[in-house]
Amino acid sequence: MTECAVDEGRVKDDDFWMGLALEEAAKARRLSPPNPAVGAVIVRDGRVIGRGFTQQTGGPHAEVMALRDAAARGESVEGATIYVTLEPCSHWGRTPPCALAIVEHRIGRVVTSVADPNPQVAGRGLKMIRDAGIEVTEGVRSKEGWLSNRGFLTRMTTGRPWVRMKCAATLDGRTAFPDGRSQWITGPAAREDSQYWRAVSGAVVTGIGTVLADNPKMTVRLPDQVRFPFRVVVDPRLETPVGAEILKGGGTVLVCAQAGEEAEAALVAAGAEVLRLPDAAHPGRVDLGALLDELGRRQVNEVHLEAGAGLNGSFLSEGLVDEIVLYTAPCLFGSGMPVASVPLPEEPGLAHRWTIEDFTQIGADLRVILRR
Repeated sequence: MTECAVDEGRVKDDDFWMGLALEEAAKARRLSPPNPAVGAVIVRDGRVIGRGFTQQTGGPHAEVMALRDAAARGESVEGATIYVTLEPCSHWGRTPPCALAIVEHRIGRVVTSVADPNPQVAGRGLKMIRDAGIEVTEGVRSKEGWLSNRGFLTRMTTGRPWVRMKCAATLDGRTAFPDGRSQWITGPAAREDSQYWRAVSGAVVTGIGTVLADNPKMTVRLPDQVRFPFRVVVDPRLETPVGAEILKGGGTVLVCAQAGEEAEAALVAAGAEVLRLPDAAHPGRVDLGALLDELGRRQVNEVHLEAGAGLNGSFLSEGLVDEIVLYTAPCLFGSGMPVASVPLPEEPGLAHRWTIEDFTQIGADLRVILRR
């Protein structure tokens, strides 16, 4: 039996054009949730004739934006190749199926990065395209395609969002001064970078310790942000002050294990939503797994965990963290709470489950991204 020859030139071209589609997808990350962040590029004769990315919920998807862009340029897409970072949808929702639009515009070839596990799609989009006689190539730059939609894909396959834990520490591994005082550890560039991670998330989660110590807003302060995440406080005994900054502006969820009716009523009157999610195995604690289940039901793709060592340690010890974004500042605080003291599950070889995916200079600080 002879093997089919691989057209190396075509594979190289597919990688290149999919890279452009991934760049388009990156533009959608702050805009499209809870929908996936998808990018599309239409190519003919070695040049881009249309490009686009998914708009805010209810707006056009990437494929339609790329088709519109081609039309605006006066380009015919018949017989062209479209590169899409996620399998085109096949169902009628707020918008018509993208797979149908591809068929109707007589695209000649479709190249995708990852399949869509959404039960409403799950292979049906590509089947609709193949049934129309259009050539399909799958799996181009699949790792990058998966990472570009890790939150959506995780929610669709597990029912829970992707959990990112953000930490900032000094060179000697401290997160606060020895006397417990906290201050900005990182510089302006790193803090702006951290705002981006809030902005792409569906929920920003913190703990009552952080609320009482710092009184944070936990808002997204990027000037062009149009979609804002839930703000979630894990507050087992419902101790959040009614005047706390995090309650202002709406969209705040307080998650407790137990609460008196008077305290709950006062916080609800202050604009909060209160959820009771007690941990049956640990009385007085919040069931963090149940919290993630609830956020998944609310279509949260990514959770940004921005808390202290206690809550961070609880998420880690329960194996609920998928990614760590660690900022290291070029300074020393001396004796205090080291990052290394955050508890981890007692599982052989656990440390080897984390790999460094990114190591970037952010102003005077370093950003390290670790993923399981």
